[in-house]
Amino acid sequence: MSRNRRRDKAIYKLGLRIAIYTGLISAVLTFIIIYTFDHGWEESLLISAMVMAATALTSYVVGYKLQYRRIKVLERVSKNISKKRFEEIEDLRTQYDDELDYIIKHLIKSSRTVEREIQRLNRIENYRKEFIGDISHELKTPIFAIQGFIETLLNGALEDEEVNKKFLQKAMRNVNRLIFLTKDLMEISKLETGELKSDIESIYLYEIVHDVVENLMYKADKEEVDLIIHPFDRNIQIRADKNQIRQVLVNIIENGIKYNIKGGKVEVGIEPNKQRADKIDLFVKDTGMGIDKTDIPRVTERFFRVDKSRSRERGGTGLGLAIVKHIIEAHGEKLTITSEPNKGSVFSVSLSKIAS
Repeated sequence: MSRNRRRDKAIYKLGLRIAIYTGLISAVLTFIIIYTFDHGWEESLLISAMVMAATALTSYVVGYKLQYRRIKVLERVSKNISKKRFEEIEDLRTQYDDELDYIIKHLIKSSRTVEREIQRLNRIENYRKEFIGDISHELKTPIFAIQGFIETLLNGALEDEEVNKKFLQKAMRNVNRLIFLTKDLMEISKLETGELKSDIESIYLYEIVHDVVENLMYKADKEEVDLIIHPFDRNIQIRADKNQIRQVLVNIIENGIKYNIKGGKVEVGIEPNKQRADKIDLFVKDTGMGIDKTDIPRVTERFFRVDKSRSRERGGTGLGLAIVKHIIEAHGEKLTITSEPNKGSVFSVSLSKIAS
């Protein structure tokens, strides 16, 4: 028989101790009372013994019924807490509603609090491990590339002006990639840990859209992609963090330009939200490489790339859409992605509209 089973079948020691003390006290008082009323000591002793036995048995049975089950619950919960093992236990609110019930109730609440805290710490630890692994992998490629170019230059290529200029340009591209990666890593780290808060205010959407498109027009021209804004009411106001919504729009449009085809286009506009009248959808539609249906749920994961070779070639960090997702979720809004390989994608963001 295991140790735990022996314990389960053990005598209720506290109840037994209380029963013995109660029985002895009752016996002594009974003996004194009976002996005082001129009964013989033998008769008094016999009656006292009978009273002691009856009192002890009654006390044990009552104590067992009122306390033992609940004490076992306390023991189980406290052991589980110490072993970081948790199970569903009902609140055990009985008709007694006494101090023991109060202790059980609060111990169970404490157990659930400890469980949630352990789960939170485990999530943080898993996030830390994944994040460090991702960073190590992403930093390794540009660092090794820079190292290779510098070693080649030091081994004699430095004297060849045409070669050294070409290698220095490649090294510089990888340095820029490290700068962008570091910036995006800091951004997503703040978003995922909740350090970066949203400053919600009333803003004009027209100004943000046109400002972002104007700033990205040079990239679109360089990639021979048409960047188009569909006309919409300049007086439309939304409730959002201005800088964060700007970041969302920049990241999505840059993706549309980066993974497009020469002669393709990126369209930006708004349309009514199909579910709620108090919201509008800001969409970015491109004619790029598109995303396979199975990859759509993963494109907002950190460092996930549909086409890894092309992403790295064009300087992508793999964090742009992950940043978009966290910003949109922090606003309590929704990001919707529809796409088809070789036909393009549509990224749609819901925004809370202010009634005019």
